[in-house]
Amino acid sequence: MLIEPRIRGFICTTAHSTGCTANVLEQIRYVQNQPSIPSGPKKVLLIGASAGYGLASRIVTAFCAQAQTIGVFAGHAAEGKRTASAGWYNTAAFEQAAHQAGLYAKSMHGNAFSDEIKQKTIALIKQDWGEEVVDCVIYSLASSRRTHPKTGALFNAVLKPIEQPYSGKTIDVMRGHLLDVRIEPATAKEIEDTVMVMGGEDWAMWIDALLEANVLAEGIQTVAYSYIGPKLTESIYTKGTIGQAKKHLAETSKILTKRLSPIGGQAFISVNKALVTQASAAIPVVSIYISLIYKIMKEKKLHEACIEQMYRLCSDRLYRKDRQVLVDAQGCIRMDDWEMQADVQQAVTDIWPKLNNENIDALTDMAGYTREFYKLFGFKVEGVDYDQPCAVDVAIPSLAMQQS
Repeated sequence: MLIEPRIRGFICTTAHSTGCTANVLEQIRYVQNQPSIPSGPKKVLLIGASAGYGLASRIVTAFCAQAQTIGVFAGHAAEGKRTASAGWYNTAAFEQAAHQAGLYAKSMHGNAFSDEIKQKTIALIKQDWGEEVVDCVIYSLASSRRTHPKTGALFNAVLKPIEQPYSGKTIDVMRGHLLDVRIEPATAKEIEDTVMVMGGEDWAMWIDALLEANVLAEGIQTVAYSYIGPKLTESIYTKGTIGQAKKHLAETSKILTKRLSPIGGQAFISVNKALVTQASAAIPVVSIYISLIYKIMKEKKLHEACIEQMYRLCSDRLYRKDRQVLVDAQGCIRMDDWEMQADVQQAVTDIWPKLNNENIDALTDMAGYTREFYKLFGFKVEGVDYDQPCAVDVAIPSLAMQQS
C-alpha cells in the first residue's frame, strides 16, 4: 500500500518499509567500503539495536568485524493498515542482509527493561553461542518510560530544566520554522523518574545478569552512549533532567568496570556527536543547535552521521590495532571531539544570536535536519519511489521472541 508520513508532535506515526530497507543498505554499503576491523569483537549483544547509534553499531560490528550479533529491540509489528515501527523494518532489513552475507544475526523483541527479556536473551546466548563468549555489550536503549522489573513501579522521563523555567525556541518539522516554547522546571519526582529511565540502573542490571549467567568473555567491553553538548544547550540538557540521567550513566560505568575487573572487563561511556534522533527532535534548542551544527560541520568537511560515527568509534577508539582504548581524563570516549572543536563552536556562537524565521534556512541546514528526521522513519530516502506501494507486513527472519 502507499504510505505517507504522519507527523504528530515530534514523532512520525507511520514508517515506510522500502525506505527503511534502503536506509539500512546505504549504511551497510558505507562500512563495506571502509577498511575492515580485524581486532573487533566477535560476539556482540546490542541492547537497543533497531535505530540510530544502536543499529549503526550492529552494522559496523557485523560487516566490518564479521561479528555475530544478537539485537534486543522493542517497536511493533504491522497490524491491519497500521505500519510496523521503523525499528521493526530496520531490523528485518539488517537481518536479511546479514544472512545473505553469511553472518549470524538474531533479534530479541520485547521490553529490554524486563527480567523476562534478559533471561530469554541469556538463554539464546547459551543455546547458540555457549558460555564465556560475549565480548562486547552495547547499551543504546532509548525510551521515555520504564516499568521497574523488581517493584513494578512505572517511571516516566521528562525533558525539563531544573530549578529555573526554560524559554527558548524549537523547530516545527512539518513547517520548517521556529516556535517559541516555555518549559517549567522539573519536580523532584520528575528528576528521579528521568534518572530511573535514562540512567544506568538497567545497564547495570543487564551486566549483572550476564555475569551471573557466565556468558561474558575474558576482556569483555561494554559501552553506553551519551551526550554532553555545549554551554548553549546546557540549561535544557546537561543541567536539565536528562543531564542528571547521563551523570548517573557515567557513574554506573565506573561501578561496572570494578564489577568486570575479575575477568579483565571494562565499561565505557561514548560521548557522541549531536545528531537527529527521535529523542533529540523533542528537545527544545537542541534541535535548532543540530540544524546549525550540521551546516557548519558539513562546510568544514567534519560532518558524520550515525554510521560514520560508529565506524570511527570501533576502528579508531575501541578496537584499534594497538588494543588501546582512547579516553579523556574522565575515562570517556569522546566521539564529539570534532563537534566541540573551538572553530566549530565559535561559528555556532557567532551565528546563534542572528537566527530568526527569515534567515534560518540560509544560516542553518534546516533542510538537512528535516530530511534526516524523515529518514528515521523511511521517508525522503534517496532512490525510493514513494509513488509505488510498499509492503506493510514484513517478517524478521530470526525473531527470537515477540512480546507486546
